[in-house]
Amino acid sequence: MPALLDTRIVDEIVQRALIEDIGTGDITTLLTVPEGVEAKGEFVVTQPGVLAGMPVVERVFHQINPRVRLQCMVQEGQHFETGAVLAEVYGEARALLTGERVALNFLQRLSGIATFTACFVEAVRDLPVRICDTRKTTPGLRYLERYAVRAGGGYNHRFGLFDAVLIKDNHIAVCGSVVRAVQRVRGILPHTMKIEVECATLEQVQEALEAGVDIILLDNMTVDGLREAVRMAKGRAFLEASGGVRLDTVRQIAETGVDAISIGALTHSAPAIDIKMELRLD
Repeated sequence: MPALLDTRIVDEIVQRALIEDIGTGDITTLLTVPEGVEAKGEFVVTQPGVLAGMPVVERVFHQINPRVRLQCMVQEGQHFETGAVLAEVYGEARALLTGERVALNFLQRLSGIATFTACFVEAVRDLPVRICDTRKTTPGLRYLERYAVRAGGGYNHRFGLFDAVLIKDNHIAVCGSVVRAVQRVRGILPHTMKIEVECATLEQVQEALEAGVDIILLDNMTVDGLREAVRMAKGRAFLEASGGVRLDTVRQIAETGVDAISIGALTHSAPAIDIKMELRLD
């Protein structure tokens, strides 16, 4: 079960989505559906997956009409099968129709990420490794997409540029070497924060170890290179493999002994789950 969402953040995201879709009003619904008609909607899936995003759906309808009620049949982070009814929503038909597409967009996208993440997690379930996301997220939706990764059993990497130090290849190029970059950071950084360095070669891994960094990101290394980096580190640094990880290669990477595997595809390439809302008069 993923951590609870901050309603204030969710409401800001939802508000932008509703303004984008509704604009000055849902013309079709206002012209065809009489005011005050009550209805029930069922969220039904046409494929198996893992649920994420129902709290967001609830906030969508709440912003349109606070009297709309949502009853979940499947919990966040749980698997569902084809044909399952994920939830039922009750309220004024106008509100349900106006919020339908925005609600489904969030639910399909987030459940897709949770489902895709769960596939990677399952592939390495018996190994002591974390499946992590990256900053390769949809602009404006990072908070929700990272929530979906957790719903699928994965872990979050740093949220943004502000909450962790990650010295990457371009930082190293500007500074001149791994050691110089680490020295500059360590001279200012509080002792409570860890230092992570991206390394593309075993030579850089050795530099990072000698500099005493906390985390080493092994960027696009071969399986043999990852295995050698693990041997070199001998537990002195947390090792994270990254770069082009696929579902058919993740287990082989995990078996090298790295501590974590970060996968941009979890958020930038996860296919949406097909979900529909079937409406009927209550």
